[in-house]
Amino acid sequence: MEVNFDGLVGPTHHYAGLAFGNVASQKNQHSLANPKQAALQGLQKMRWLLNQGLVQGVLPPHMRPNFAMLHQLGFQGKEQDVLTRVYKQAPHLLSMCSSASAMWTANAATIAPSADTAQGKLCITPANLVGNAHRSMEAATNTRLFQYVFANSNYFSVNQPLPNVRLFSDEGAANHMRIATPQGKAFHIFVYGSDEQHLAASGQYPARQTRQASEALARLQDIPQAQALLWQQTPQAIDAGVFHNDVIALSHDGVLLCHEQAFVDQRNALKHFDSLAQGSVNIVEVPEKQLTLQQAVASYLFNSQILTCAQGKLKMLLPLECQEQKETHETVSHFIQSEVGLDEIHYMDLRQSMKNGGGPACLRLRIWLTEEERNAMQGKLIVNAATLDRLQDIVERYYPDSLSLEALASWPFCQAMMDGVKAIYGELGLPESLFAN
Repeated sequence: MEVNFDGLVGPTHHYAGLAFGNVASQKNQHSLANPKQAALQGLQKMRWLLNQGLVQGVLPPHMRPNFAMLHQLGFQGKEQDVLTRVYKQAPHLLSMCSSASAMWTANAATIAPSADTAQGKLCITPANLVGNAHRSMEAATNTRLFQYVFANSNYFSVNQPLPNVRLFSDEGAANHMRIATPQGKAFHIFVYGSDEQHLAASGQYPARQTRQASEALARLQDIPQAQALLWQQTPQAIDAGVFHNDVIALSHDGVLLCHEQAFVDQRNALKHFDSLAQGSVNIVEVPEKQLTLQQAVASYLFNSQILTCAQGKLKMLLPLECQEQKETHETVSHFIQSEVGLDEIHYMDLRQSMKNGGGPACLRLRIWLTEEERNAMQGKLIVNAATLDRLQDIVERYYPDSLSLEALASWPFCQAMMDGVKAIYGELGLPESLFAN
């Protein structure tokens, strides 16, 4: 069963514009964020998914500020003194080390379910996220978290992240699609932006995922070679703001939905895939003449989720921006709904995440689990309505309604936010050692 593990937004959520190539992040740089509202919007999404009859998981925020990195950057002494010094001398580093970007758990790891792997174990490879400094901090915590939760080696295999160098830059499941056929065979598509000959940016924005990383992931995930495909993003998509594949394509079970300009040599790539899948996959391309690349990125249409809900109904969860943008709304209502065979379309307000460049799909990591595997997990990451109520109480108690860089430099304010993260770990049955800075 597919379980969506949504990231709970952390209390230091703010708009720093740290991600070059993420158009929304840069556009909203320095605007005022509301961490409490951001977390409540995320919890609302989790409640909606639960109400559709789905199994729902949650991944906790990381402890911020990251004092270990600040110490590594030369800011020594007590934590309260470090905050004062870094705010005065290098406020951009305080912002970087306080980033709540771990909320976008689609970047946490690449996943292969036990049904797909040669060894018959669920395989997890945490992403190194070396493309951006503020995200690279997440790899160590994510690795510790997955090693703890999925510690039972009878069922799970947790790899180390790829080498921490640009050649193996890995952004996790946001550049990976698993598509299952009715015959029970699953194909894994690894999407990359650059190869060893073209590591530097060839256009306006850099490519984040390398071919070398995707090739290594296909090996590490223990997927049969015939079921692992490598596709390349188009340079024009990257320069339009498609920093991850999940901004321009999405998959669910036997469905692949993508924009016409998503992949290099797309016609042949899709033809080859259709042949491998023996015509059993519903491949839906949105034409450029119907919805331009720029319109698709602005609305985050492809960062939506297609879900098989109770009674087998196929539903699509989209950000509210897709309803508000005329061309996108018409594309969804008059083209995608019929071509995909959707029973229901639902729009959701996730503006706090969207303003930083993360839609519904960014907020979740899909992990396919059998009932036995779910029972073998440590911690309490599979949640119900009562758990979400308790998490909401923590958010209401500890999270600020607004956040400025000056507030991040306040030690009492910082302590209160860290206490909130500790409370979340306690609620989810996770040891504090997992988030040690």
